[in-house]
Amino acid sequence: MAVTSHAGYRSIVRAPRVLLLLPLLLAPFWLGTCLLAPSGPLDLSQSHNLRKANILAHWAEGDLVVLVRHAERCDHSTNPCLGPSDGITRKGQGMALQLGNAFRALGLDKTDIFNSPLMRTAQTAHFAFNDASLDQDWLANCRHSLLDDIEQHKVAQRNMVLITHSECFNELEKSLKVSARTVPDYGSALFVAVNKDNHSPRILGFLDAQDWKAVIPQQP
Repeated sequence: MAVTSHAGYRSIVRAPRVLLLLPLLLAPFWLGTCLLAPSGPLDLSQSHNLRKANILAHWAEGDLVVLVRHAERCDHSTNPCLGPSDGITRKGQGMALQLGNAFRALGLDKTDIFNSPLMRTAQTAHFAFNDASLDQDWLANCRHSLLDDIEQHKVAQRNMVLITHSECFNELEKSLKVSARTVPDYGSALFVAVNKDNHSPRILGFLDAQDWKAVIPQQP
């Protein structure tokens, strides 16, 4: 009994040493998991990220596709509605106007603008871009062929702005193996560069509606 008890005591004494070594033994596995895990899109309003991502240069070349989530929807808000309940709020109208000003500061001379035909996206497009945006059914349901549709409609050396829905953001991020954020904010924009040679898309980052003024020079 004494021998058994003594051996058991030594095992108990050694156990904490093993536990101390566990983090070191598991560290390579954790590190590999972190490196392989897809990272989320870059916040272009932070730490000069907009400049690092060459957003202005890509825009000047006509290389960008920009997904824009519609402005605040009426049926999900207590703010006064602009009109129909499936449309946007008056607050959303103001956001759409500001988004339009932001894109005009970039320059729209070589930009094609499309919107989902649903009321909230159509209204957002109208107040942001007047009559420059065209309805596109594929932007109302983009869960299966969004990348193909983008490739089909993107014209070389012309930017493309898509006024659409949060699920389109998620679908694109998933297709390009970028971890999706939580639901993007109303008016949030996701910038995607399309390679000139092989037409492959690459997510550069996102810009929330309230952050445009901080990084894009605009007319008063």
